[in-house]
Amino acid sequence: MTPVLLSARAAAALLPEWRAGADTVAYEALADAVRVLVIDGRIPLGTRMPAERGLAEALGVSRTTVANAYARLRASGYLASLRGSGSVVRLPRDLLGRPDPERLGGVVPDDVLDLRKAALPAAPGVAEAVERAVRHVPAALAGTGYDTVGDPGLRAAIAARYTERGLPTDPSQVLVTIGAQHAIALLARVLVRRGDTVLVESPTYPHAHEAFREAGGRLVGVPVDARTGWDVDVLEATLRRSTPTAAYVMPELHNPTGASMSPAARQVLLEVAASVGTTVVADETMGELRIDGVGGPPLAALSPDVVMIGSASKVFWGGLRIGWIRAEPELLQRLLLARPTGDLGTPVLDQLVARELVPVTDTVLEARRTSLRQGRDDVVGALRTRLPAWDVPSPAGGLTLWVGLGSPVSSALVLAARAEGVVLASGGVFGPDGGFERFLRVPFTMAPADRERVVDVLERAWGRASGARAGARGSLAAVV
Repeated sequence: MTPVLLSARAAAALLPEWRAGADTVAYEALADAVRVLVIDGRIPLGTRMPAERGLAEALGVSRTTVANAYARLRASGYLASLRGSGSVVRLPRDLLGRPDPERLGGVVPDDVLDLRKAALPAAPGVAEAVERAVRHVPAALAGTGYDTVGDPGLRAAIAARYTERGLPTDPSQVLVTIGAQHAIALLARVLVRRGDTVLVESPTYPHAHEAFREAGGRLVGVPVDARTGWDVDVLEATLRRSTPTAAYVMPELHNPTGASMSPAARQVLLEVAASVGTTVVADETMGELRIDGVGGPPLAALSPDVVMIGSASKVFWGGLRIGWIRAEPELLQRLLLARPTGDLGTPVLDQLVARELVPVTDTVLEARRTSLRQGRDDVVGALRTRLPAWDVPSPAGGLTLWVGLGSPVSSALVLAARAEGVVLASGGVFGPDGGFERFLRVPFTMAPADRERVVDVLERAWGRASGARAGARGSLAAVV
């Protein structure tokens, strides 16, 4: 990760009450406070911390206090001294070495509740759409079946959907892909060259940051909070200092936090990105799964240069591997030239099914909204009642909760839950370089009986984890 400087002023803004309630000496309290910010992801990994003198002045303490805090952070593995880069944020080896629950076992037995992928069962009407689509198969068989652009009828339906939502779109601006993940990977290959800087949110969808890193990108993280969203000042500073080639964002119902980008943050993102030559890629995979309120128009409605990614999988069914990219024709031509090295086209039958479904998106979303609201309210209510120490936000939509645990035990909870037949993804999976051990993503897409089971398992796992913490000696620093 490219070291991006955290200014002394910005660091002080993140540390408004770093001594509140602390019963340790000043440098230990400061080290503890910085360590929590790193674990929470509010100071992204790879960030260059401010110089000792500058931070001391910003906090109103002696330089010795800051120097001793930095020394303590280096000794515990949270800072590394790099020639020419100063003190750079890292994770200690014991956290980096923890098993990645997202990759534990891969395929799980049928009796295990696998919640690593937040998804719904097929929407009503999908079976009927398949039946209608099959009627068009004879006509499709007259072609070769190798379709790298997309079925004309489906592209027209997608364009019409964007237009209805306030983004006038022509079918020539749409490229159909094999799901949203394929769209992300294809864009990464075309937009990014080895060594290019790529801005991503922190936390973010894990397979997205993997795709950009696989393309050779050097990731720079911008923190997103479930309750406060994007820090506009940090977003602007990161864009200006790192001048990324691309910025991958989820402005509406962000995964995993559920936050939606404020109008001010959207304006700053687009204006600064345009000024430094950054291509903004907006992923709307979760964007239309709103439960409360009314969402705004797609981000590209504010700037024609924004590249949009959409998907049929979350709204209709995960087995329908259809996604799309909305962009200007010049970029689509570059994508088409690059595509054959990765695939030779989107499956025709899937496209025919999606062509039937996209025009009835509003009807499907209305039905989804009722079940999602019930699932969210059930899980939020149960977690708040039975695990009151947790910070459980109630997102305005999406499929998951981004729960604050208050302690860096996410991996331990996930492993304990797996032993009882429930597989979740720990917070660290969503960090571009780990971290987020104080968070857990909890889907609310499961059946009512499974919701109860998940909460039961998490309550027992938390009892064991908090009991272990109660027996630990020392301050928070000794634990995290």
